[in-house]
Amino acid sequence: MNLIDKFKYCPVCGSSHFAASSPKSKKCNNCGFEYFMNPSAAVVAFITNDKGELLVERRKMEPAKGTLDLPGGFSDILETAEESIVREVMEETGLKVTNAKYLFSLPNVYRYSGLDVQTLDLFFACEVEDQDQLQAMDDAAECLWLKPEDIHTEQFGLRSVRQGLYQWLEGRP
Repeated sequence: MNLIDKFKYCPVCGSSHFAASSPKSKKCNNCGFEYFMNPSAAVVAFITNDKGELLVERRKMEPAKGTLDLPGGFSDILETAEESIVREVMEETGLKVTNAKYLFSLPNVYRYSGLDVQTLDLFFACEVEDQDQLQAMDDAAECLWLKPEDIHTEQFGLRSVRQGLYQWLEGRP
């Protein structure tokens, strides 16, 4: 189910005359307010060690519990993408990002609590301060380093991460 379908009442005046205006918006026929359903921002980190191995996580929670993932998550309100990636990497791995370089973005659909949340996932190449501080935290059940040749994108549970990995692997020397 699309998230916008859950909105039954106008958030401005409370009218039940809140109807589809376009595939991505609803408009109130009472007060004229129109709400557009735009994607939520999310960030994803590519972190490699001195051996060229990529840091991956095993997801602790749904969606895609038990599958592999990359460090990352949703941006908070009033947070830049760079601040988001620093915070998310620290929350999930205990690692301090010292440099984050934007690479590319991909649209995604994140299934959460039975709803499809549209996201725009921003991918970063990240350098970290001390890889010895690595520990699985927050929603990461496990952290591990994988050689690029041992990465199988089908083992990753989120579509945009699979596509992002494919692009990252193709672009490596």
